[in-house]
Amino acid sequence: MTTPASNLPLEGVRILDLSAVVLGPYASQNLAEYGADVIKIEPPEGDSTRRTGPSTEPGMGAIFLGVNRGKRSVVLDLKRADARAALLTLVDTADVLMHSIRPQKLAAIGLDPETLLARNARLVYVGLHGFAEDGPYGGMPAYDDIIQGLSGCAALMERQSGAPQYFPTIAADKTSGLVATHAILAALFRRERTGKGGYVEVPMLESMVSFNLVEHFYGHHFSPPLADTGYPRLFAKHRRPYRTADGYLCAMPYTDAHWKHFFTEGGMPEAAADPRFANITERTRHIDALYTLAAQVIETRSTDEWLDVFARLEVPASRMNRLEDLADDEHLKATGFFKTIDDPKMGKLNFPGAPVRIDRQQLPVRMAPRLGEHTHQVLSEAGIAPVGTEQPALQGAPI
Repeated sequence: MTTPASNLPLEGVRILDLSAVVLGPYASQNLAEYGADVIKIEPPEGDSTRRTGPSTEPGMGAIFLGVNRGKRSVVLDLKRADARAALLTLVDTADVLMHSIRPQKLAAIGLDPETLLARNARLVYVGLHGFAEDGPYGGMPAYDDIIQGLSGCAALMERQSGAPQYFPTIAADKTSGLVATHAILAALFRRERTGKGGYVEVPMLESMVSFNLVEHFYGHHFSPPLADTGYPRLFAKHRRPYRTADGYLCAMPYTDAHWKHFFTEGGMPEAAADPRFANITERTRHIDALYTLAAQVIETRSTDEWLDVFARLEVPASRMNRLEDLADDEHLKATGFFKTIDDPKMGKLNFPGAPVRIDRQQLPVRMAPRLGEHTHQVLSEAGIAPVGTEQPALQGAPI
């Protein structure tokens, strides 16, 4: 079942989202799924992701659909004074304003945090930046690839595979989007207690460095360092899906008992008794040898045979899904994770659902807006005559 809109926790919260691409839109989509009224402020040409990926309608590209569900779209050309005036009137009605525009550009048109917080003291003003403003990188442009390189992601891949490369997902944008989501929620909670909003800064570099160093700061927590950076288990050659006799298997023996039972079951009692593998400290020191032996054992039987064994031994294990397998995964099907929307223009559209449940109810999945679809509606609600809001004819985009 789906949580009714009237019971969603952010019902009545209004968010003006001036961000584009993925970081900000992903954060505001999370907030929309919690019930916030997210108003996406777009330039006349629209968010660039409207033209990214396949689509059956110009301006509704696949990447846009993935991070803009449940929002309203308003077109305002902020190069025009009347459009900026309209935005300021909307600021008076807003709980949150978020943007991913370089701070110096916003200051030049009077949309800096000091100006807007003086106008609306309850506003939570959120700057989604590449880098913290007070450092030497402050104000520099940044995209996911740049942040992955600076924050150590590419170097982590080099240590694992031998060649520097980016994670094959826009990890910096999405991770920073999740950081932004919880930062906004924290600021709103503080406002409920104090009555005052404030300025929230979410820098991508710092967010991603924090993410990477949870485990990889490792021995450098200590002074002098007790070990190199990098959690050794994650760099082991065989820390990957194990090849079985007929496919691949993901298995994670973890406790002392798990490993002992696994090696005994696999016909290697000598490994079960090996002091190198007796406890987690020793296993971490000898992780390459441990995973090499595990790989040799697992390749001797089929995936289904090992799944039965691991279920009996109570060792976490699963088959490996490819992306195209996910929609047919028995668990995701049973829980109704994937949702379908029948759009009058685009037809049937499939979406991954929101992962969170509230009061055991799923969050609703709603359609992403067309460019400027709600301009007149939103401006009329605020008593603003339409200004600087003409919706351009969208050009055919590569799909």
